[in-house]
Amino acid sequence: MAINLVKGQKVKVELSRMTAGLGWDPNEQPGGPPFDLDASAFLLNDQGKLMKAEHFIFYNNLCGLGHNEENPCEDHGCADGDFGVRHTGDDPDGSSDGDDKEQILFNLDDLPEDVSQIVIVVTIDAWKERKQNFGQVQNSYMRLLNEAQEEVMKYELDEDFSIETAVEFGRIYKRNNQWKFEASGRGYAEDLSYFVSNYYDGNIVK
Repeated sequence: MAINLVKGQKVKVELSRMTAGLGWDPNEQPGGPPFDLDASAFLLNDQGKLMKAEHFIFYNNLCGLGHNEENPCEDHGCADGDFGVRHTGDDPDGSSDGDDKEQILFNLDDLPEDVSQIVIVVTIDAWKERKQNFGQVQNSYMRLLNEAQEEVMKYELDEDFSIETAVEFGRIYKRNNQWKFEASGRGYAEDLSYFVSNYYDGNIVK
């Protein structure tokens, strides 16, 4: 039976291979611009920093090797990604098929030794120009699936983020040699570049 989490709850992760599925339903107005929500994963060390730019997994670096929609992982046989994390691809307008809008695959056994936490965020692209925020997004959730694609835990956002344009959905972290998951639910009135600058001191080309 899947565990339904509440904000701030922390649970043990007994899986090494798993999928993080993220979903949402934008409340689009007829004739209005589409909502482009982007899921990203930051592979951080004990100091909460990226050791290298390639540890930022997002739509333009799906697997750590710089593959993207124009140069997809499928053309290179990528499975778990170069660092044990692989994004399955961007959903630019919320029209993707399946239960989840975007998914990120994890093999925790393949993570670099210096990675002790993974922060998973969802940001709204071009929110300023389109005047969009998470208050216009409904049914947002993050769930973890096992290798059989069975749901083992789920966290549904139940807050009204009326001005926030980015949300840290969850955090996978290691404590006393045990991986855990925290249902974060932290909202920010920021874009993706805020998290990049917060976690990395170098330059990342988006």
